[in-house]
Amino acid sequence: MSSTKDDGGWKRFVWDSDKGELLGRTGGSWFKIIGFYVIFYGCLAGIFVGTIQALLLTLSNYKPTWQDRVAPPGLSHTPRSDKSEVSFNLNDVETYLPYTKALKDFMAKYNEDLQKDQMKFEECGDEPADYKNRGDLESDVGIRKACQFHRNLLGPCSGLEDPDFGFKEGKPCIIVKLNRIVNFRPKPPTSNESIPDEAQHKVQPFVVPIFCTNKREEDAGKIGEIKYHGIGGGFPLQYYPYYGKLLHPHYLQPLLALQFTNLTLNTELRIECKVFGDNIRYSEKDRYQGRFEIKLSISNL
Repeated sequence: MSSTKDDGGWKRFVWDSDKGELLGRTGGSWFKIIGFYVIFYGCLAGIFVGTIQALLLTLSNYKPTWQDRVAPPGLSHTPRSDKSEVSFNLNDVETYLPYTKALKDFMAKYNEDLQKDQMKFEECGDEPADYKNRGDLESDVGIRKACQFHRNLLGPCSGLEDPDFGFKEGKPCIIVKLNRIVNFRPKPPTSNESIPDEAQHKVQPFVVPIFCTNKREEDAGKIGEIKYHGIGGGFPLQYYPYYGKLLHPHYLQPLLALQFTNLTLNTELRIECKVFGDNIRYSEKDRYQGRFEIKLSISNL
């Protein structure tokens, strides 16, 4: 009997036919509370959407709103490895094949046949020149043309004549570039105070110079000659600024090739490369900010 009364209790709570209540509320009560929450959450959604729309009105599609804390560009190289180490044996093609493949894949986007469209590319010269002004980011110019960069500027490191990029002969090439930052204009050094004495000869107008040397004192004299192949032995200014993916979709960064022509064999060598400029700084927290270190080890045993 008790169970029957209990069943009647919860059934009556779900639907009370005498009072016309569903779950303890009449139809009018349910209408009021549902209407309240619809209006309440509708207002919250409206405030949220309005806030987002107001924020979007302050943002540009073409440039970051704030760039006061943007770090100087990183200096990166190809080929790369997890430990920034290039190690191979002259007598074993398989040991340097991954490096040459990485270089071939990277250089493919710089093939001449991809730069023939005069609506997308323009000739900017093989000598260093001043910045290429293509208008403001917010102007109505639209998509900007990109400077052509010819692979043959990299000489023996272009991969056009030597598909092994010097690895087969023990004179490996490394391709270096400055990472992209929208509307960034690298400034060549105006003073020689921050530049090592042995690198001061590389300073010239319209070029951000790069210089590589031994990282450890014990490696001095073991690095040999380093050849710099590219425009002006650095990064020429006519390739800057970069206007971003929307306005500069075909942009090609200027490249510099480092060729190590006389490395001491069977020894691990640590080399540091730096770019020098008035607005390029270095950070101990980021080993690629304006510089990089690489370990080179060539064996012939």
